[in-house]
Amino acid sequence: MGCRGKAPALAFLLVSAASAVAAEPAQTVSTVVAQRQSWQPSLDLIGNLRAERGADLAFEVAGIVDAIGFASGQDVAAGALLVRLRLNDEPARLAQLRAQADLAATNLGRDSKQNAVQAVSQAVVDNDRSTLAADRAQVDAEQALMEEKVLRAPFAGRLGIRQVDLGQYLQPGASIVTLQALDPMFVDFPVPQQALAMLHVGDVADVSVDAYPGRRFVARVAAISPQVDAASRSATVRAALDNHDHALVPGMFATVHVAAGAAREAVTVPQTAIAYSTYGDTVYVLRHDAAGRLVAHQVLVTTGTERGDQVAVMAGLAAGDVVVSAGQLKLHDGSVVEVNNQVQPGGGANPQPAEE
Repeated sequence: MGCRGKAPALAFLLVSAASAVAAEPAQTVSTVVAQRQSWQPSLDLIGNLRAERGADLAFEVAGIVDAIGFASGQDVAAGALLVRLRLNDEPARLAQLRAQADLAATNLGRDSKQNAVQAVSQAVVDNDRSTLAADRAQVDAEQALMEEKVLRAPFAGRLGIRQVDLGQYLQPGASIVTLQALDPMFVDFPVPQQALAMLHVGDVADVSVDAYPGRRFVARVAAISPQVDAASRSATVRAALDNHDHALVPGMFATVHVAAGAAREAVTVPQTAIAYSTYGDTVYVLRHDAAGRLVAHQVLVTTGTERGDQVAVMAGLAAGDVVVSAGQLKLHDGSVVEVNNQVQPGGGANPQPAEE
């Protein structure tokens, strides 16, 4: 008797639950159709610009600045005189050594003639020849010491800000000015080890910097480091780019977009259609039920690489599936929906920020 009394109550609860589901209002969502596209794998990386050749110039010897032959920011040719230190007794010392060398040459010539008539021995001639060689070596050494007091541009480029003044005493190694060859430029950027196989020398990269919004500089991968850093598990890649107008300067922060690998077919949807979670990524796919209503079904998907506003779906979706692109937070599996596609999410490969 007790069991027969519970049956009507259970039936009442089931009818009430069914009525509640039937009474649930349809949720308004936006939708997109999953499309099959030719998908070019790409990498978006962060790099730093550096000149093809660059150096902070300094003297190897100490001395007082006697002459300055450049201005800050000047373009100079290779070999141009930049700074000269004061010469003290070096010219007199050089003259003395040259006089000794001239005398040694004269002695060698005279003794060679005497040796020809056997007036002096061959040992005397050999000693004269050795003395002349030593004297000439001392002349070359003194000239080299004097050259160390002259600073010339080791290559053509643009000078930085002058760090010295006339009459200033310089210690060896004191910075004088930086010299940078601005064309071509290099951009160095780290690439995760799992993406190294996608890159090859000669690949094209788009480089952008904050200083020139909207402008893209075309670069080509010039070298890939043969070593992966043990701490970051990434390898440094260098790309070269033309800089004829000298717009780019060393040290700039750059964003590098590299098209890597061969294009392949992929099913793509806007990133807003994906609900990301630690338990798996999902989308809501719309299908008609027996009553003709649109019903949202939660589907687990495997996502691939991203490209702008789009994301590749490797598994879980087929081309032509209608998925919810906005309004997922209101849904659960089995929700009845209505579609309003007046506002659509972006789907560009290169999204642009909204203008204010």
